[in-house]
Amino acid sequence: MLFRSPELDEGELTRLRSNIVRTDGFSKFAIAAGFKDAILLGKGEEMSGARNRKTLLEDVFEAFNGALFLDRGIDQVKAFLAQTVFPIIDAGTFNASADYKTELQEKLQQRGPVVIEYKMIQDDETSDNGEFVTELLVDGQVIAQGTGKNKKLAEQNAAQKALNTK
Repeated sequence: MLFRSPELDEGELTRLRSNIVRTDGFSKFAIAAGFKDAILLGKGEEMSGARNRKTLLEDVFEAFNGALFLDRGIDQVKAFLAQTVFPIIDAGTFNASADYKTELQEKLQQRGPVVIEYKMIQDDETSDNGEFVTELLVDGQVIAQGTGKNKKLAEQNAAQKALNTK
C-alpha cells in the first residue's frame, strides 16, 4: 500500500513533507529498515558513536535508495518505501505542524510585510561550551535570542522564544 495523503491543505502538506524529509525523518527510516546495525565503521568511528549519528543514518538511507533505483529501478524503490517508510508515515509519526521559524513567520506576516532576520552572534568555535547563539531581528529590532548545538537549532530556539513572548 502506498502512503495515503491525509486530508490536509496545501500548506499543511508542504509542512508534512518538510518534516518527513528532514534528517530526523530519514534517520528514523534508516533505523526501521535495519541499516543502523548493518553500517560498517572503523574502530574510531564506532567508538565515537557514529552509528547513532542521525546525519550518517540519513546519508545511508539516501544512498541505499539511490543505489536501489540505479540497480533495480523505480518500482523496487516504491516497493521498499511501501514496506519501510509509508507504514511509519501512515502511523502518524510525522505531523503537519510547522517548525517554530515557519510558525513565527506566518504569525508576523498576518499583520503585513515584515523583515525577519537571524543573525549569528556566536558560533561553536568562539563559544566556551560549543554552542551557537543567534539573535532574531524583526524589522531591525532584536526580539529574541536563541542557543543550540548548531545554527539551525539556535534559530529555531530564538523563534520559539519569540512565539512564547508574543
